[in-house]
Amino acid sequence: MTKVRVENLVKIFGKKQDQAIKMVNEGKSKEEILKETGATVGVNRASFSVEEGEIFVIMGLSGSGKSTLVRMLNRLIEPTEGHIFIDDEDVSKMNKEQLRKVRREKISMVFQNFGLFPHRTILENTEYGLEVQGVDKETRQKKAEQALDNAGLLPYKDQLPNQLSGGMQQRVGLARALANDPEILLMDEAFSALDPLIRRDMQDELIEMQKKLNKTIIFITHDLNESLRLGDRIAIMKGGEIVQIGTGEEILTHPADDYVERFVEDVDRGKVLTAENIMVRPSFLDIKKNGPRVALQRMTKEDLSSMMVVDSDRKFYGYVTDEDVAKAVKKGQTNFEGILRTDIPTVERTTLVNELFEVIHDSQTPVAVVEDGKLLGIIVRSLVIGALAKDTQEEAEPNE
Repeated sequence: MTKVRVENLVKIFGKKQDQAIKMVNEGKSKEEILKETGATVGVNRASFSVEEGEIFVIMGLSGSGKSTLVRMLNRLIEPTEGHIFIDDEDVSKMNKEQLRKVRREKISMVFQNFGLFPHRTILENTEYGLEVQGVDKETRQKKAEQALDNAGLLPYKDQLPNQLSGGMQQRVGLARALANDPEILLMDEAFSALDPLIRRDMQDELIEMQKKLNKTIIFITHDLNESLRLGDRIAIMKGGEIVQIGTGEEILTHPADDYVERFVEDVDRGKVLTAENIMVRPSFLDIKKNGPRVALQRMTKEDLSSMMVVDSDRKFYGYVTDEDVAKAVKKGQTNFEGILRTDIPTVERTTLVNELFEVIHDSQTPVAVVEDGKLLGIIVRSLVIGALAKDTQEEAEPNE
């Protein structure tokens, strides 16, 4: 279900806005509009939608318009033109009271600077949003403590912000945003001020939190690796415009233009592509319908040394080899009893390609991609290598 929908959103800063809007509609560039009118185009006809429970990342370099865009979603910055729908309600047309209600009940925001009150304890900082809403002290304390507990910070509730590290302070900011249980979380460069290792930890925490809470998150960053790690989908901005929207894999493999291609050229694909992206459909045998004779016939015809064994529901049992089935045929055996092997490595579909090297290195068999006990596909060593080699991308694509 679509949670947020943005249509033709525009923000012009400065005077001569009507003239600037006219030039935007004529397709003039940001630089041309600035030179002729003195007005700055912050966001230029941005349109996108965000599904409920999705992490939607908006990324771009400094000045691309990403922070302006996210601040228009809750009207911290007023749009010049366009529409913002939350649950099909047009936020851009709401009066002050309606907007206040949406901000209190549906949206929370986490900024780059932690924004904690230095004289308030961690618990009091976490309670603040609920306090502003007029929630009674007992209820808001209970909700704040739960949010701190989820963030692993409850033991620090009576300390002051300056007694915590930068990473812990940002976790307090996140806990405060979540204390009133918002439906939508806006995160504007939330981890950018943190050291690299702490930043990675915060990304991990956000991923784990999302598994439990399933919020709709719009995350702003200038870091492509962070985008690829966190985003279900990514929107890339340049000069106030959205130039491409897609999954990490779509953007890596099919960049929309030279600008996006330059963005992604140095990305470590092994940290983005997953087993699901490179697996192939395997040849398999039905454990209840097939026996050694069928296995041998198919393996000979398809030039295979082994085949996966499943049932009609794709439940994965293991594999058989050509040598074993040949011996079974000679013995007159009619099933796979005694020759079904289970010493095959298995991975989940979300396993990163980088992590597959160690799994596949010493294996004499393909790697089985399994989910909920069912066989989804297999991976062979050449697919792992091909997925990471840019110059062999075209060869790898048919196997994806």
